[in-house]
Amino acid sequence: MGEVTFLDVSKRFFLRVEGEVHHVQALDHVNFTVKDGEIVALIGPSGCGKTTALRVAMGLDPSSGGRVTVDGHEINGCGHDRGMVFQHAELLPWLSALQNVMFGLEMKGMRGAVLRETAERYLHLVGLKDSQHRRPHQLSGGMKQRVGIARALAIDPKVLLMDEPFGALDAQTRESLQGELLDLHGRTGKTILFVTHDLDEAVLIADRIVVMKNGRVQEIMDVPLKRPRPDLGVVRGAPEFAETRYRVWRAIHDGSTVH
Repeated sequence: MGEVTFLDVSKRFFLRVEGEVHHVQALDHVNFTVKDGEIVALIGPSGCGKTTALRVAMGLDPSSGGRVTVDGHEINGCGHDRGMVFQHAELLPWLSALQNVMFGLEMKGMRGAVLRETAERYLHLVGLKDSQHRRPHQLSGGMKQRVGIARALAIDPKVLLMDEPFGALDAQTRESLQGELLDLHGRTGKTILFVTHDLDEAVLIADRIVVMKNGRVQEIMDVPLKRPRPDLGVVRGAPEFAETRYRVWRAIHDGSTVH
């Protein structure tokens, strides 16, 4: 199981500017659920609270109010039931791809032969079996992100949290990794909460889309595209794709808010 629920979650930051303290309401009573095995995309303009919501769900930032639960259990800091993939892979540069994945497993307490075998299995899962001994500077941007995904999956989390993992990549690599992510989801069934700025990406990968604006949930909509979605070119050509993309665009530019 891997159901994630935001229950009236708020997050306030305090900033000191020229001696005066100002507060920023990054999240304002956010409520939504990511069902077990579902992919939900968070989308909205810059500064709307997408990444803050993800960081609160990971336990990197505490909420100012409300709570986030995984399978009904309130989170309290980071935990191995959640894995996170950042926009930049954040690999340790002095370690190989294999060692970077092993490092995450060692932090979980894994030792011995099973440590290496597990790391190798997940690198193979993301298509990097032949590059496991390369260091980050010897890997392309897309390959680094694959290592980051393997590292997050290797700890076998219930939930995978992804913060614009393909945002810094070129269009061709990005589309390739979108397809690979859908393939991985089909094989692992992981619950995924995915932050993106890209309307096309949100519609291509998600089962539901949560549109955020000014720290609040603007609208939650279903994506009426069947799974599996092996050919993203075909998906883009479907009338449901264009219709849903337009609905998301309208929600981002609309002034109403779901309370």
